[in-house]
Amino acid sequence: MLAFLAVVAALTAGVWRYFHAQGLDLLAERGRADLALAGDRLVGQLQRYRDLAVLMADHPEVLAVLEGGGAGDIGALLLEVADKTAALDVLVVDAAGRLRASALGRAAPDRLAGQPFVRRAMRGALGWGHGGAEPLTARAFFHAAPVFGPSGRVQGVVAVVTDLSGIDYNWRGSTPAAFFTDSGGEVLIANRSELLFWRRPQGSPGLEPPVGPAPPFEARLVAGHEIWGLDWGPYLPRSALHLTQALPVIGMTGEVLLDTAQARRLATAQAGAVAALCLAFGSLLFLAAERRRALASANARLEDRVAERTHALRDTNRRLLAEAADREEAQAALRRAQDELVQAGKLSALGQMSAGISHELNQPLMAIRSFAENGRQFMARGAPERAEENLSRISEMAQRMARIIQNLRAFARQDRQTDDAVDLRKALEGAIELTRAHVDDAGVTLVHPVLEAPTWVRGGEVRLSQVFVNLITNAVDAMAGTPEKRLEIEVVEDDDVTVSFRDTGPGIEMPDKVFDPFYTTKSEGPTAGMGLGLSISYGIVQSFGGQIRGSNYAGGALFTVTLERHAKEAAAV
Repeated sequence: MLAFLAVVAALTAGVWRYFHAQGLDLLAERGRADLALAGDRLVGQLQRYRDLAVLMADHPEVLAVLEGGGAGDIGALLLEVADKTAALDVLVVDAAGRLRASALGRAAPDRLAGQPFVRRAMRGALGWGHGGAEPLTARAFFHAAPVFGPSGRVQGVVAVVTDLSGIDYNWRGSTPAAFFTDSGGEVLIANRSELLFWRRPQGSPGLEPPVGPAPPFEARLVAGHEIWGLDWGPYLPRSALHLTQALPVIGMTGEVLLDTAQARRLATAQAGAVAALCLAFGSLLFLAAERRRALASANARLEDRVAERTHALRDTNRRLLAEAADREEAQAALRRAQDELVQAGKLSALGQMSAGISHELNQPLMAIRSFAENGRQFMARGAPERAEENLSRISEMAQRMARIIQNLRAFARQDRQTDDAVDLRKALEGAIELTRAHVDDAGVTLVHPVLEAPTWVRGGEVRLSQVFVNLITNAVDAMAGTPEKRLEIEVVEDDDVTVSFRDTGPGIEMPDKVFDPFYTTKSEGPTAGMGLGLSISYGIVQSFGGQIRGSNYAGGALFTVTLERHAKEAAAV
């Protein structure tokens, strides 16, 4: 047991070191990208002032001042340039090192002429450096550009002073902790105020304790990475990966401190998982023998219980089969009852429309009789042309009667197909034809679209016509006591097809119960019903995979029927 625990401990330590090194590699890769981004950002911010110095060195007023001309408004010009570019100061120094003009109108420090960046600019190259610009700031960065005269000789220098406090102020608090040091190791720019003006000692970089106001720290190499142990406050990590990148363009070194807590947590989690797996495996090996003995006795008990459960399952299976047969029979009876209810609803609608339909059939019959008698008289008078005209009218009346009877027969037959391709135009025109007499007798103005092309939807033709007949008759009955009687039918084709029925009646009293069985507002009068029409319509539309809704609007009631397009039309589109 002790040997096994020692092996587990050694394996866990090895796994921790491996994943810790992997985590540090990933952290270093991300840190180099962050450091490169921060360095590019700083170089970009400082180089615009270098470009400003080069630009001002070519200004004619600067050359005029250096050649001994009057200063004129050069101070105002330099001040305007400094204000617009956020420069701390813009200085013009002649070849002797004397300050000839300044944006702030102050004297130059005595050491300015001897600064390396000024001497470099005096030799005709661009110079840069850092230092103090008291009393304005203790951290300033200088860019110096030579001013060439007509002869090509250096007449002086334009120096642009940048306040470094304004640059790293916008970086404060950003992660990770980044700072930039000069050649002497002094921190000039940092996004953590604790690091400012801290100077690293010379020698092995980062491996000796620093000197300065910051508390001591320890540095060590872990898997080829430099790790700093810090205790400098809550805004710096206690254990940090230290990375550096040289920035020769501005003469600085960019450095970053990355918190290694995440890498340690990852390594600890992986090592813990390996340790837990090893301990679990050892525990399984330890318990395997004991379980094998227990399994032998449990197997006998299990076989007995399996036999008992098998007998019980057989009994339960027989009961479930019997219940399934009963449910199937009940569902079949329910379907038969629903079909009979739908058929009864259609016959009920036909009964309510019978008077109007009789009138629709009686009119053509009387016209046929009149045209026939007139035709016989025209034949007796020797006017066959007039007789032929009457026979044509008789044929038109017969076609009208045949169309009405055909719609009645189609409406009355049983239709169980719910996934067929139905022409919406045909179903809607059939419903309008069936209810025409009822609409005209009630004095309702019916406005409906004329569909020129077939619109194929999913459903059954007869049942869809029954839904439209129910909605039209209900709307007509609802407008019985209103002064304005108008029913508008609208068809909107999109991904689905929506048919809306908008009347000018009193509206729906309880829209949320309008599709409940036996809910009706026509409890008295010749149009009284049992309240099953809309409930049947709701079930029919649901069986098509569509939706039917009822609501109120400012002028009355609105019913919408949304139907799915059939695959036949979708393939055509």
